[in-house]
Amino acid sequence: MHYYEALAEDIRTGAARLLAEDVGPGDITAQLIPERQWARAAVVTREAAILCGVAWVDELYRRLDPRVQLTWKAADGDRLAVGDTVLELEGPARALLNGERAALNLLQTLSATATRTRDYVDLIAGTGVRLLDTRKTLPGLRLAQKYAVTCGGGHNHRIGLYDAFLIKENHIAACGGIAKAVKEARNIARDLPVEVEVETFDELDQAIEAGADIVMLDNFTLDDMREAVRRNAGRVTLEASGNVSEATLRDIAETGVDCISSGALTKDVKAIDLSMRITHSETR
Repeated sequence: MHYYEALAEDIRTGAARLLAEDVGPGDITAQLIPERQWARAAVVTREAAILCGVAWVDELYRRLDPRVQLTWKAADGDRLAVGDTVLELEGPARALLNGERAALNLLQTLSATATRTRDYVDLIAGTGVRLLDTRKTLPGLRLAQKYAVTCGGGHNHRIGLYDAFLIKENHIAACGGIAKAVKEARNIARDLPVEVEVETFDELDQAIEAGADIVMLDNFTLDDMREAVRRNAGRVTLEASGNVSEATLRDIAETGVDCISSGALTKDVKAIDLSMRITHSETR
């Protein structure tokens, strides 16, 4: 399945899953509200952020009640300031409240991923280095978080175990060496990129000689990264990984590597603080 088709399906199934876990057979508290009660509401951010998750929220409320009208004041990838109104909603009061928590949970998490990514991207601005995510995503949110990374200005590494080869230490040992592993990868799928993770200069030389497309420098020191760049001389793409943080990111980028991958973009983000409030209510 094509990436964008998979993402569209993820939006549909993700919205359904969010509603199933929260609303279940029905919101019993919302039943306190008269069925004919109509309301307007607004979602406001309490902290600066990069917005992400619009399509999931649209789909969520479409499934709840197509009468709900959503007016977005920002788009995915936009910067939000403290106090900004992100979204205005109008429709049956019950439906607005049915979807409140599911919508906010999703928006807060994906916006957090986009925000962390933008922070990191800003730190390496001007270096020409690409920031990559990893498979260290929150369970069930793989495609959604990888989409959020792109909204923050980052780039996606492989989506899963099926769309690119990443030959690590155990693969190398089981295959009988880097050259054999790379050769077998080419035999299996010539059209997919082949990446080799290395820990030493000798392994780097082997991976380059074997014809890898990308070499991941695993926990190399800054000096060793510079030496790896010199040895490589532009023959393959060099990816730095390990010990990546706000404090080290710029220094790593300035070694001359082509890209930096970081699990921190997705695995340990803190949700953005968003709030939804009813601004008007009337009986219809």
